[in-house]
Amino acid sequence: MEHFLALMCLLGSFLHVLAQCTAPASEFQLEGEYLIGGLFDIHHSTAVYHGRPEAIDCSSQPFLLPNYRRFQLMRFSVEEINNSTNLLPNVSLGYEIFDYCSSRKNFPDIFKLISVNGLIQPWDEPHKQQLNKSDVSKVIAVVGPFTSTQALTVAPLLMVDLIPMISYGSSSSVFSKKAQFPSLLRTVHPNKKAIDVIVKIVQHFNWRWVAFLNSDDDYGIDGLELFIKQIKQTEICLAYTKGLNANTNYPRIFKQIEAQRIPIIIVFAQKMTVEALIESAIQLNVTNKVWIADEGWSLNKELPKKKGIKNIGTVLGVSQPVVTIPGFSDFIYSFKSQTHCENAEQNIFCNQVCNCGSLNAEDVIAADPSFSFYVYSAVYAVAHALHNTLQRITGRCNDNITVYPHMVLAELKKSNFTLLNQHIQFDENGDPTFGSYSIVFWNHIGDAEEIGFYKLHPSVHVFINNTKIQWNPNGEVPTSLCSPECDVGYAKKQDGIHKCCFNCEICPNGTYINSTEDPYECINCKETEWSAAGSTSCNLREVEYIPFTDSKAIMIMLGAWALVGLTLAMSVLFAFNYNTPVVRSAGGPMCFLIFGCLSLCSLSVFFYFDKPTVSFCILRYFPFLLFYTVCLACFVVRSFQIVCIFKMAAKFPKLHSWWMKYHGQWLVITVAFVTQAFLLLFGYTFSPPKPYNETVEYPDKIILGCDIDLKASSGPVVLLLSLGSLCFIFSYMGKDLPKNYNEAKAITFCLLLLILTWIIFATQYLLYHGKNIQTLNALAVLSSLYSFLLWYFLPKCYIIICQPHRNTQEYFQGLIQNYTKTISQ
Repeated sequence: MEHFLALMCLLGSFLHVLAQCTAPASEFQLEGEYLIGGLFDIHHSTAVYHGRPEAIDCSSQPFLLPNYRRFQLMRFSVEEINNSTNLLPNVSLGYEIFDYCSSRKNFPDIFKLISVNGLIQPWDEPHKQQLNKSDVSKVIAVVGPFTSTQALTVAPLLMVDLIPMISYGSSSSVFSKKAQFPSLLRTVHPNKKAIDVIVKIVQHFNWRWVAFLNSDDDYGIDGLELFIKQIKQTEICLAYTKGLNANTNYPRIFKQIEAQRIPIIIVFAQKMTVEALIESAIQLNVTNKVWIADEGWSLNKELPKKKGIKNIGTVLGVSQPVVTIPGFSDFIYSFKSQTHCENAEQNIFCNQVCNCGSLNAEDVIAADPSFSFYVYSAVYAVAHALHNTLQRITGRCNDNITVYPHMVLAELKKSNFTLLNQHIQFDENGDPTFGSYSIVFWNHIGDAEEIGFYKLHPSVHVFINNTKIQWNPNGEVPTSLCSPECDVGYAKKQDGIHKCCFNCEICPNGTYINSTEDPYECINCKETEWSAAGSTSCNLREVEYIPFTDSKAIMIMLGAWALVGLTLAMSVLFAFNYNTPVVRSAGGPMCFLIFGCLSLCSLSVFFYFDKPTVSFCILRYFPFLLFYTVCLACFVVRSFQIVCIFKMAAKFPKLHSWWMKYHGQWLVITVAFVTQAFLLLFGYTFSPPKPYNETVEYPDKIILGCDIDLKASSGPVVLLLSLGSLCFIFSYMGKDLPKNYNEAKAITFCLLLLILTWIIFATQYLLYHGKNIQTLNALAVLSSLYSFLLWYFLPKCYIIICQPHRNTQEYFQGLIQNYTKTISQ
């Protein structure tokens, strides 16, 4: 909007000035059949407020010698092309150059370039009516201007008519957008490339904590945005940034930089802004810094010679390789040796007065050579495009053809020629595909010494020779860190908004740190891995389980087979002595059911070993819970029968008769079996036991086991505990039965052993979680089976075999009669 308003305000002043500014100036104008426009800010205008639009006298402003050198390079390039027999033969090339000293006040020169006989016409006018060649502007392209802000100001005017505009210094990223700037090309690389080099330099020396100072204009702001974007995926932190302008408070800037202990200062700004910054640094005694220069001031000829420049620290920079242009020095010497007198009254056209006749040739040749090749290649690109346009139309070069700027633009985009060993081409965005960068160091004699390079084509390659750098003040490479690096095995925990400021925390057990991938995060090891505190990698866990070949497993399995053998032997013994009092008092036919269930319970023992599977986990618990329920139900019934016979038969005869009539013992056993079977099937259908890897207790081991759903298993366990409790209650009620009649006592003792066994196992299970817990579980199951087999049935086997006199009807009747007499007394 500012540019548009300035354009409108100056339109009126242009018509007035145009009428007065008609005399040619020898340095700024050259007649030719085709003209190239040129925009060079030879002078620099300071911002002064005016109450009304008015032209500005550029020659009265501060003189810029490097820009004057580039101005002369364009003149030299045109003269060299005119003397060529291969490029544009029989065609004379001319130029119309303006001193573009102010972006806001120099529109008249742009209007002059795009006008035809003093009138501004849209480019499609020739299509409406046939015009004479004299009615078409001879300006086929414009070289310049230098800065991005200048280009943004004038580009819209040139884009309307698709006049090719080749900038040799406007590197802002916005110019790559062809929708906005369809006819703009440039021989300078976009800012992104220069920022890439700066980031590579910072990374090369492992600097993390940097400041970025930029000129407060389109060029500097674009550089800052690119730098912020570029360092997002790096370990570089932008500790401080500030836009610089004419009103900048430099003491405050350096005070803030010093307060944050920032040793690296990147300066991405225009030449005059940088000169003010460095002069302030010298005056304010800013020391021991590393300054990184962009290509705009890295080859500055004046700053390295300033008094006190060495005190500010070390200056590194990104620059264009200095290309020697053959014949340019001879051109300058020849031009300056001529008697050249400028008459300000004759050269009154806007911005075409230099007043630089006092300069000698040595001053011009020795000026900052930056962007020289870019000017040279821009002029040659236009010449080649014009050459190709003329040949495409007629097959030869002549001056009888009307050439429109958009024709030259089409050929410019297809540029493909070699100039001083550089292959000149442009990409689809109008950016150059040629060139490279040099990395320079300001040495002790004030020269920009090349210490490395950054090649762009055909692939990116960076090299820096550290040995050539003389670091000020102590010769050592400075460090730039907000926080010192963490020791191995420690993760960075960000402290504040900057990722470079952090505390170091050791990675705990089960985690590791990979500093190359993410130094800020402790990574969890996989479930199959482990690590100690402060590890940089994980180790595989040792998988532990009890195999079938383990000695303890073999002993327990042999014990289970022995139990099966004993139950089988006892079953045979009880079968042969089925009608004896001992067998009948032990339970009669119920004894064979108990023997069978104990044998089936022993199946569970075999599935506690080897790698657990779903079926193994189910079979660990299902046979034991189901068939041990039947065993306990049998002993509940047996305990109840003992108490009923000796205590309840006389007091409750009807209850005893009902029990005998309806076979109450088998009814209770059946109900217990069916209930337990239903609970197990229901629970295991929805949540069966499954393999489980214990990884919490031992960081370096994986214990293979089975995971039990407590809700699904609660019903069967509660039923088992209830039967055990009833059994204990009934058996305990018979503690005062005849001394020699020890059925109830035997059952009570077995139950006490059973309770003690599982209390011991539960204690071990809470305290120990190693692989041997499976062995202890199998041992507890086997002990539960042996408690009834050894302490209930084995004494009866002993009586049958060794004390047959106690296995008679008379003996048992005598015990009962004596107990009855005792109760009645």
